[in-house]
Amino acid sequence: MANNESRQRQEPTTARRTGGDLRRRQAIADAAAGIPSSEVDVPAEAAKIERFRCVIYLCGAPNANIAAPREECTDYAEMFGWEVTAVIEDHAGLLPPDGREGLRQAVDRIKSGEASAVLTAWRSMISPIPQEYDQIAREIERAGGFLHVMDSAGAEETRGREARPVASRIGIDANGRERQP
Repeated sequence: MANNESRQRQEPTTARRTGGDLRRRQAIADAAAGIPSSEVDVPAEAAKIERFRCVIYLCGAPNANIAAPREECTDYAEMFGWEVTAVIEDHAGLLPPDGREGLRQAVDRIKSGEASAVLTAWRSMISPIPQEYDQIAREIERAGGFLHVMDSAGAEETRGREARPVASRIGIDANGRERQP
């Protein structure tokens, strides 16, 4: 059998990038590496890139200590490189979302363009009632932002208790068969 390998090989295509493209790519790579723009000739379009901005919103009972969720949210934002524009805390307890001044301030920061997301630790910090939660999420989306919850309601419910395996919560036995009620 004849070896057709040499005939089938093609030379790699060379990238045809202009000098401006190369400078822009280098500026983006330098910015990603943490080299300040003052040390690099950054094109105007690359210099306009800003960090994603969020506002952290936390709500708890009047005397509740919400330092741990605050730290978790701050760490979460830093992990993604988000800039935290404000940390707003409500100690209003079970008031509906409309009655909480801090939540209103967080939404207003989205409306003003100061931030693009409201970050919260638990869904219940917005509202444990699905309709109220959905209403706030829609309001934030209409303003051009989004609501981001770190933990789901299920994670919040198991906090402080031993978490059961998922299979036992959804009615599946150890052999993978559905349990009969």
